[in-house]
Amino acid sequence: MTADRFAGLRQQLDDAAANFAGSHQALADVLTGMVDDVERAMREPLEVFPVCHHSPASAVAMARRLRQKAPRVIYLELCEDLRPLLKELRNCQLPVALQAFAGSPKGFGEGTGPMSVVAPLTEASAEYQAIVYALDNPDVELVFVDRSTDHVFQWGSREEPKPEPEPETTETAPDSEEAALHGDSVGVEIGDMRPRFAELEEFLLHHGKVRHWSEFWDQFVEQPLVGADYDTYRQVMTLIGSLFRRLTPPDSRSLVVDEDRERYMWTRIREHLASSGADPATCMYVCGAFHASSRVDEFGLDAPETDFVISDRSETVWQYGLIPSSHSSIEAQFGLAPGSVSIAAETWSKALKRNRVKPFTLGAKSSVVSAPRLDAEAEADDQLSAFLSAPSEATGLDEDELLRWCVDIVRLARKNGYLASTADAIAVFETSILLAGMRNRSRPTPYDFADAAVTCIEKESVPGRRDVRRLCEILLGGDRIGKVGYDSLPPLAQDVFDRLKPLGIEASKRNTQRILIDLTTEPHLRSASRLLWILRGLLGSVVQPITGVCTLEEQSTQESWDVSLGRYQRGLIELGYQGVTVEQVLEQRLRRKVRTDDATAARALQAVEDAIVYLESPQLVTDLGDRAVELLAAERNVDDAPEVLRRVRRLLSYYRTRGTDLPQWLESFVRVGYAHYCTLLPSAFTAEDVGIRQVGAMVGFLVSMEGLAVSLGCDRTQLELAVKQSHPEIPGKVALRWAVQYQLGALSLAELRKRCADLLDNPLAVGSFPQYLSGFVQTLDSIPRLTSFVVELLSTAFGRLPDSVLVPWLPNLITTLKKQAPDMVPLLVREAGRTFPAGLDAIDTWTPPWLAAPAPAVMSGVEGVAGGVVAELLDEHRTAVDAHAALIGATGDWAVLARPPAGAAEVAGLLADHDAAAHAHAALVV
Repeated sequence: MTADRFAGLRQQLDDAAANFAGSHQALADVLTGMVDDVERAMREPLEVFPVCHHSPASAVAMARRLRQKAPRVIYLELCEDLRPLLKELRNCQLPVALQAFAGSPKGFGEGTGPMSVVAPLTEASAEYQAIVYALDNPDVELVFVDRSTDHVFQWGSREEPKPEPEPETTETAPDSEEAALHGDSVGVEIGDMRPRFAELEEFLLHHGKVRHWSEFWDQFVEQPLVGADYDTYRQVMTLIGSLFRRLTPPDSRSLVVDEDRERYMWTRIREHLASSGADPATCMYVCGAFHASSRVDEFGLDAPETDFVISDRSETVWQYGLIPSSHSSIEAQFGLAPGSVSIAAETWSKALKRNRVKPFTLGAKSSVVSAPRLDAEAEADDQLSAFLSAPSEATGLDEDELLRWCVDIVRLARKNGYLASTADAIAVFETSILLAGMRNRSRPTPYDFADAAVTCIEKESVPGRRDVRRLCEILLGGDRIGKVGYDSLPPLAQDVFDRLKPLGIEASKRNTQRILIDLTTEPHLRSASRLLWILRGLLGSVVQPITGVCTLEEQSTQESWDVSLGRYQRGLIELGYQGVTVEQVLEQRLRRKVRTDDATAARALQAVEDAIVYLESPQLVTDLGDRAVELLAAERNVDDAPEVLRRVRRLLSYYRTRGTDLPQWLESFVRVGYAHYCTLLPSAFTAEDVGIRQVGAMVGFLVSMEGLAVSLGCDRTQLELAVKQSHPEIPGKVALRWAVQYQLGALSLAELRKRCADLLDNPLAVGSFPQYLSGFVQTLDSIPRLTSFVVELLSTAFGRLPDSVLVPWLPNLITTLKKQAPDMVPLLVREAGRTFPAGLDAIDTWTPPWLAAPAPAVMSGVEGVAGGVVAELLDEHRTAVDAHAALIGATGDWAVLARPPAGAAEVAGLLADHDAAAHAHAALVV
């Protein structure tokens, strides 16, 4: 094509710039430069095919051109390392997405999470038509020439963030689950045809009388071009790409990345032509219209050599596969208006019928082109002038189509709870025509129809889950969801479906399946049940238990599940990139979980539990347990002490109920934990940033694990010294220290009662009494004999405090217990139920146990601390002593026991000589 062919158009644009601009040179340079870009692309020996992503006009032009030209080589703007995936498309149902996934990236900085790149494909896209043509013609070579997925992230740091998707008028978005099929993957698209100059987009939307860019593109580009001849389509698309490119800010970082991509693609094209010896006349280069108007030095086969060098890939190992996609996920990822991809699919179907175009379909005999045309083609004339000056085609109103839409939307609305009627259908019909007229359109578009339906049907409220605009999207094509066939799934996914087949779960089933399992009558299903529990932990709500439990303490015999693996395949497919079986993936995750920089002992214990419950690997449990010991010894804070206590108790109970010896790592954990918490206890008591729950958990660990720790070689004196060195000032921590002293025998119950009574009598301390009470409550699970004392303490406070003190004090008490000791309150309630009378009749004659006449101390003649401890123990448990005496046939009165029995002096001397042994024995039996 010579420059003279566009001379007339240049002159027209230059005159227009002079008429409409005060200083016309800048505008003239832009307008005539656009023509230069078109001329340059048309003159290129390698045919450049400009496209827009998911554009029916591009797809129709591609189908026509492939049958006319029958190229031998197609260069396609897609990541070059995605090319091997195409053979798997035969087992899939569109839309699907080509995906590259890296679970452990290398060379992208520390803390970089999993990376994922997706390239979605729909039938109404030019790239898919080219792919099918190449796959069904063995002698055709398809070459992906865009940067690799590794380079996408290497160059991503140079690209400025994409603008937010355009504002929509829809009040509710499409179903979020379908819209999130791509997750947080980076999307790769061919032909991002959207202005990068915000003022230009705003201007076009305003004067086009449309609400968003998708509607503008469909109205003013797709519809006029979908039936145009090939030369017109090619020149117009290149012109639009040039317009957007020339109006992109020159300092834009995204423009730098785009130019690097263009250099990359032309470098790959020249390398392939040189190595294959292909004739450029039999080749085609498919790229976005933005890149077709490229002005980089590397553009074209005749470009001079430059110093552009493609950088090496990183050491990241990439996994590749296909994942299901959907119309709504494509719209959400690329900032398109909801429903636009469905409308494009409808436009594609209509264009095929109207223009009598036969699309390329995988496996169809019509896809094969037997004799490619190799003769030179004539240069195309200037088609831009006629297209730009021609008035819009007056297609007229298609009443049958509009009537069908109106009737169907009313029927669909009634199914979704709207009180719609025939009158609403008539109103939608007339309003659609009215809106089209107001917007200078010859016929209502799907967007006009949707606006009219919202106005006439939705009115004020949405009775169901879907609003009217969403119903219009469903009516006009629906949110089609793709599916990856069984044969194209990774080995892990195939293994999952094979193992779940006894439950009736198959990859071909798209619906959510309710699965019932009775392990009592069908014990052979236990392995399938365990697999579901593993998938539940790895995939979340895709596998949802309705009833049933699987923990260290309990494993149910009957289970009910909702399984949606066939509907949401993405998560399962990505697991297949990480291992061969789900057990292998789970083991890898557990090992990584305890080796991260933020790993804690509590997290390691959780990993141990998961390994015991889901994996039959004693070595893995040992490795994770040893790591938990290391993490506990290295921790310098006690933030996770409550969780550590809860999990270590559960593990101890698990091994003891099984009747086996404790594993070595668990013994080491108890021994290290005892010494560790003894060391940190004094500072935790005084530190302001350590909460009472954390200190209570430390105390609980030390007290409840004391017997086991001492048997493993720990020294009880270490705890006694830690308590003596602790000097808390916060009321709750003070009460915790008193409780530990009482447990160690350093504080008697009588002394504890006196200290608490002094608090109630002190007007300055009574306001903080709930904090003291919370401290006592924290120790109830490890010092259960304090439960009755706390009930006594509460009852005493309620009985002694006046209303003026008690009423303001109660809210503080309730909130404190709820915040600091919610798990222990039920224990208090049960103890209170045992202490207080069951009926109202007994209240008048009931005397609280702590107010009953105190009995003389048993063994009153016995001197020494041990005698006092034993006497105190018997006095606290009179009912038990009486019952035991009745069983052995002993009779007597408590008063009689006040007399020193024979030999009391000898017993007292013996206890005095062995005071330490008496203390140790008292601690064990109390």
